[in-house]
Amino acid sequence: MWRRIFGRKPVPRPTPGIDVRIYAVGDIHGRLDLLKELYRRVEHDSRDTDDDCALVFLGDYVDRGPDSAGVIDFLLTRIDPRFSPVFLKGNHEDLWRRFLDQPEVGPAWFATGGVMTVVSYGIREGLAGQSADFAGVAARLHEAMPAAHHAFLDGLAFSHQSGHYLFAHAGIRPRVPVERQDPEDLMWIRREFLGADEFGGLCVVHGHSQVTEAVDLPHRIAVDTGAYHSGRLTCVVLDGENRRFISTGDAATV
Repeated sequence: MWRRIFGRKPVPRPTPGIDVRIYAVGDIHGRLDLLKELYRRVEHDSRDTDDDCALVFLGDYVDRGPDSAGVIDFLLTRIDPRFSPVFLKGNHEDLWRRFLDQPEVGPAWFATGGVMTVVSYGIREGLAGQSADFAGVAARLHEAMPAAHHAFLDGLAFSHQSGHYLFAHAGIRPRVPVERQDPEDLMWIRREFLGADEFGGLCVVHGHSQVTEAVDLPHRIAVDTGAYHSGRLTCVVLDGENRRFISTGDAATV
């Protein structure tokens, strides 16, 4: 009765339970320029602490933007090991990986920007609309990708947990223990996750569902600010009890 009168009881923020500063980066989607800018800001921001720092990338590194291959190269070669980077798998990496073995997913992948990933690896033949040679493109893409890129794609994690923060590309299925979460949900879920108001004391940090401004709620933090078309690549900084955001395009001293 009281809930009907006064509404839902506010959900408190979980106790972080972490002793490192974590930077969690949203969907990059082939925008190497924005990744470079945001990484410069993260490096600068990290100079004011003696605590360990960590970088968690929430997936969707590729597709839509102009330089997916360059993004993967940067993540593999330019991130300082002191950040102990964690790379999660997004739904766009899921489609990319499946395409290499199952070219029949080509129409679905190309329709969501996959063609831009193919082009970034120097492949321009067989891409024409309904007549696209998906089997041929998959074979050429497999050959064009450096071994390190194959290893990166095959080694992506589905989720990462630090204290009471759980990191996943899309989110989690409510009322399902973390250890029983379906990888498909971690990469693809949307409606059921976004409609929930608590996750058993966890705060889920995610991308996947675009927002104009980062969302900071007690039970979830959303940082996909549509970088490929908005020019704003965002990360959340989790520092003890504090949460704040860094985005490209914001005024900052770097």
